[in-house]
Amino acid sequence: MQTVEPLLQEAEFDQKILDEQKIEPRDWMPEAYRKNLIRQMSQHAHSEVIGMQPEGNWITRAPTLRRKAVLLAKIQDEAGHGLYLYSATETLGCTRSELIEALQTGKAKYASIFNYPALTWADVGATGWLVDGAAIVNQIALQRTSYGPYARAMVRICKEESFHQRQGYEIMFALAKGSPQQKQMAQDAMNRIWWPSLMMFGPHDADSAHSSQSMKWKIKRQSNDFLRQKFIDQTIPQIKVLGLDMPDPEIRWNKKRGHYDHGEINWDEFYQVINGQGPCNHQRIKHHKRAHDEGEWVREAVRNYREKQNRRENSTMKK
Repeated sequence: MQTVEPLLQEAEFDQKILDEQKIEPRDWMPEAYRKNLIRQMSQHAHSEVIGMQPEGNWITRAPTLRRKAVLLAKIQDEAGHGLYLYSATETLGCTRSELIEALQTGKAKYASIFNYPALTWADVGATGWLVDGAAIVNQIALQRTSYGPYARAMVRICKEESFHQRQGYEIMFALAKGSPQQKQMAQDAMNRIWWPSLMMFGPHDADSAHSSQSMKWKIKRQSNDFLRQKFIDQTIPQIKVLGLDMPDPEIRWNKKRGHYDHGEINWDEFYQVINGQGPCNHQRIKHHKRAHDEGEWVREAVRNYREKQNRRENSTMKK
């Protein structure tokens, strides 16, 4: 049986959620709320960091110096997004090392889209346009999420992601309006990345283990299916401008619904990839572990510096 104080704390928490007040790190929160946030925020951070890999593979092969510079800036932004989100997650009482360990041991997930290879330069464009476009649709709503540090981190992330989406669309536009071979390259990349982009929003609402509770706590503000439909509706007109064929033969405008109908996603593939059996799952984690191990000397240097500074401060205080 609960005592009076926890009941009052829970009632106060619920009222803050209803009143659209932000929950801050020092505020009381249900343990399930904290765990839900750690799961979602760390998954978001991991996705930003792992997502650097397929694009980073194209830095040395970008077709022009301008394309190289823009791609470098984009990848740098993604690293910053990971940093913001890891830092925000740490306010919930978990350490960076715990978050990294969960990623490397498979306990924590990241967006399934990043377990697919970037086969051509058009994949870089399609990823920026579709993947970052899908991310923006999801993340704009997260600027109003109930947890303060998460909401504030999303403000800058959304601004930068909008540039990433434009960069990707610019690449796709240049290819689609180029030679027949370039247009075919753009078509092929879009066809392959379209379905994994739709999977980014997660399973149907009825099949999601976390969506309903996350929405009650206003961690999520809109459902998976609502956000996926919004992305489809805004992206179909862009495909028409590019002059490419639709990646899904079942796409039709439904006048009665006021939305585009579309084919069913291969959810077996989604769960296979998210559970570690995608084309590049092993490669992505292996690369992350190697980079993490090679950077240990930096973390050790920082730890030694901090210890040295603490000894100096303690010595000064004693004097």
